[in-house]
Amino acid sequence: MTPSRTEDPTPQSRCRFALKWCDITPPADIYHRMWGAAKHERATGVHRPLRATVTVFAPMGGSERQILLALDHCVMGATEHANLVAQAAEIGGVAKEEILVVFSHTHGAGLMGLDRASLLGGELIPPYLQSMGEKAGALIREAIVSLKPAGIVYGRGRCSLATHRDFWDGKQFVCGHNPGVPVDDTVIVARVTDDAGKMLASIVNYACHPTTLAWENTLISPDYIGAMRELVERDTGAPCLFLQGASGELGPREGFVGDTAVADRNGRELGYAALSALTALPAAGTTFVYAGPVVSGATLGSWKHQTIDLAEKATWKLQRWHEPLRYRPGQPTAEQTQAELDQFKADEAAARAAGDETRAADCRAMAERKTRLLHRLHQLPRGDAYPLQVVLWHLGDALWLGVQGESYSLLQTELRRRFPNKIILIATIASDWGASYLPPRELYDTGIYQESIAVVAARSLEQLIEAVAERIRFGQSD
Repeated sequence: MTPSRTEDPTPQSRCRFALKWCDITPPADIYHRMWGAAKHERATGVHRPLRATVTVFAPMGGSERQILLALDHCVMGATEHANLVAQAAEIGGVAKEEILVVFSHTHGAGLMGLDRASLLGGELIPPYLQSMGEKAGALIREAIVSLKPAGIVYGRGRCSLATHRDFWDGKQFVCGHNPGVPVDDTVIVARVTDDAGKMLASIVNYACHPTTLAWENTLISPDYIGAMRELVERDTGAPCLFLQGASGELGPREGFVGDTAVADRNGRELGYAALSALTALPAAGTTFVYAGPVVSGATLGSWKHQTIDLAEKATWKLQRWHEPLRYRPGQPTAEQTQAELDQFKADEAAARAAGDETRAADCRAMAERKTRLLHRLHQLPRGDAYPLQVVLWHLGDALWLGVQGESYSLLQTELRRRFPNKIILIATIASDWGASYLPPRELYDTGIYQESIAVVAARSLEQLIEAVAERIRFGQSD
């Protein structure tokens, strides 16, 4: 008989680490309209504060580092993102290439585009973005001088908050809860401690669109992330960093509402799932080994925690690149989109004049859709392919992946299937939103919302998966 395994290790990393955060809640009356169906322009208050979190990872020796700037916002355009990174890098005293901006993707924080400056509350956007860049730079500077040796221990949990959201209603695809379709419910957690055992941070990586709050909500909100973070931090006594996973087709079962209590309930569901996984983690720098038999009423198997060689958990390899994804054929032109926008605006005015408020609301929503498309088209990089930003760093037993765009969950499930011996944390919605959605190839030309606004061609998601997998294999072979 083959002997049973005598070691049950927990994945972990050893590095230099620092995390700093600050409040970035905008003025309570800033431009807020995130949803086409929304009837308001300005926010009317604040549900929960928004946060910026800077996390710095560095090897135990050497000058390389990776800086994560995590924001409680939905997305940013290319211009706004470039301005933010340049300002944060200058104030923080780092190279722009070292900073990866990742978004929680809350749809309750408002749309912070400079093109909205002329709208109600939009005059507050430029100074707000300026202030956010200043705060981000200060956090980077503070975090870098606070770097210290740390151990990171990882765990896996499950949470049923996310459900499939590509729903066929018999006539068309709509974006909403699609019951009965299996989805990825994985929660990846990490606990970071210093060499004295003090907890420095927790990290929660989960894939679910923060779309609890929708067009009826007029409050600035981090959506479910706020209550999740509050719960985890109250229990652990340390700051919590949330990383949005590959959630292109995933959203909360109960969403698209105006009731902030629902967002808080969704957040607690994820928070308790994260705490369950965090609670089970052993101390950093240890492994669980078989200690031998103990004769009792039955002969028992005794196990114990045993210290390990930390050097083997300190391996480090950082890879940054831009994956060239071919643009989708037949993209609408800016001229076509502008003409459609003008027509929807004219149709809205005509509907209001005729007293048809339902038709007017639909036209207003479609005009908003075209406005966003036009903004994106103006900022798309020139050429035949979109240069998708990707950052991959190997850290002990873990792989950390930051990637631009809104990938379907196939990105994370396939990478984790291929590399089962590695813990893989995936932060999507990185950099600016120009890349849009990356659905699987079989969903192209189906009329599903995500593929209908995709700017890259079919098989782009599959190309990204292969490129990342190749880099992982290359990193492991060194």
